[in-house]
Amino acid sequence: MGLINFIKEAGEKLFHTDNSNSEKAEKIQAHINTLNLPGASNINVNVDDSGVASLSGNADTQQTADKLVVAAGNIDGISDVNNALTVSAPAPAAQYYTVQSGDTLSAISRRYYGSANHYQAIFESNQPMLSHPDKIYPGQKLIIPELATKQ
Repeated sequence: MGLINFIKEAGEKLFHTDNSNSEKAEKIQAHINTLNLPGASNINVNVDDSGVASLSGNADTQQTADKLVVAAGNIDGISDVNNALTVSAPAPAAQYYTVQSGDTLSAISRRYYGSANHYQAIFESNQPMLSHPDKIYPGQKLIIPELATKQ
């Protein structure tokens, strides 16, 4: 829960600057709905004038809540996501990483886990928002999962 920062000028271009806040919220809501995240229900999105998207509703796990936050925040024009989701099975919130120019999932894996071989865990934690391990971009915020055992 709380406010998670994003890079406002990075992400998917879902709306124009002249869209109203309610139109922006509707477009983010539609985007989230297309992801078909299991365990997400009654999700409501609001956007304010400063580019803060507020999420409310229910998530069955912290992992689902983290995915909802990343899906809403990695949109051009959104600076922060206020996570007000209710989680049925609470757990510690995810660690996040903001992609830098030249990053790969393997390099990020090496940084967090000491081995490039765990890039698949990062990819899977960010699906369906990521369609391919090579399709990341600077400014994108990724979920960095805990590994059961770090090798």
